[in-house]
Amino acid sequence: MRVFVTGATGFVGSAVVRELLDAGHHVVGLVRSDASASALAATGAEVHRGSLEDLESLHRGVAMADGVIHTAFIHDFTQFEKSCEVERVALGAIGDALAGSNRPLVVTSGTGLLASGRLATEDDANTSTFPRIVSEKTTEALAARGINASVLRLPPTVHGNGDHGFVPILINLAREKGESAYVGNGDNRWPAVHRLDAARLYRLALEKSTGGERYHAVAEEGVPFRDIATLIGRHLDLPVVSKTPEEAAAHFGWFAHFTQIDNHVSSARTRAQLDWQPQQVELIDDLGLGHYFNQ
Repeated sequence: MRVFVTGATGFVGSAVVRELLDAGHHVVGLVRSDASASALAATGAEVHRGSLEDLESLHRGVAMADGVIHTAFIHDFTQFEKSCEVERVALGAIGDALAGSNRPLVVTSGTGLLASGRLATEDDANTSTFPRIVSEKTTEALAARGINASVLRLPPTVHGNGDHGFVPILINLAREKGESAYVGNGDNRWPAVHRLDAARLYRLALEKSTGGERYHAVAEEGVPFRDIATLIGRHLDLPVVSKTPEEAAAHFGWFAHFTQIDNHVSSARTRAQLDWQPQQVELIDDLGLGHYFNQ
C-alpha cells in the first residue's frame, strides 16, 4: 500500500513511518523543512514537500496514496485556536481528496478530553468543548459523508526515547522547583503507550479499518500520577511532595490542569478488533531505564 503520512518526522509520526516501511508499505511523508526532508529520505520513505496550510500539497499527497495517516499538528500554543482551525481545514481538504473512494484515513486524537471519573471506552463520544477536539469532530463528519475515516486516540503519555511531551515537562519542573510533586493523594491516572506500540496500531487501523471507528492506543489503562512523580523524585534525588489544588497552580503553572486529570481509559475493543497487543516496556519501567533523565 502507498501511504501518505503527515507529521512524518515527529515523535509519533517517525515511528509510524518505520512501522509501515518494515511491514512492506511504500511511505510518502509530508515535510516542511530541508532538515525534515533529509531525515525522512534517510529512512527510505519518499519526501513530499508541503504543509497543513498548503491545501494543494495535501491534495497532491492524497491523490498518489492508497491510504492516509494523519499525525501532524501545529504545536504553537500562542495561537492555539488558529492551529486548531488549520487542522479542521486541512482534514477537510484530505477528506475531499478521498471522497468517492474507499481509501482509509486514520486521524490522531486524544483520550485526555474524555469524561473523567469512570472507565472510558471506544464507545464514548468526545463531548469536550476544548478547541483541540476539532480533529475528532471533523473526522466524524467525514465518516458521515461515507469516507473511510477513523479516529485513533492517543493517551496523554506516549513514551519512549526522544519523548518531549508531558513526562519531560514534569522532569524539568522538578529540577527547577527542587522537588517532584503530585496533587492531593496522587491517585489520578494517566493512561500510557509506548510510541512503537502506538505505531503498530496506526498500521493495523489503516490496514483493517472500515471507517467510522474509534481506536484507543492505550497499553496501560491508568498509571497513578503519584507513581510517576515518585520515580522522578528518586532519579533526581529530590523530595516527593503533595500539593493542594491551590498550591498546584503556583508549582506547575500552565501545566497544573494536566497534572490533575483522571483519565482512566480502556482499549479492550481496539485490541479485539485489530488483534493489537502492546509489547513494549511500560511507562514506569521505561522511566527506570534512565534515558528520560539524560535528555
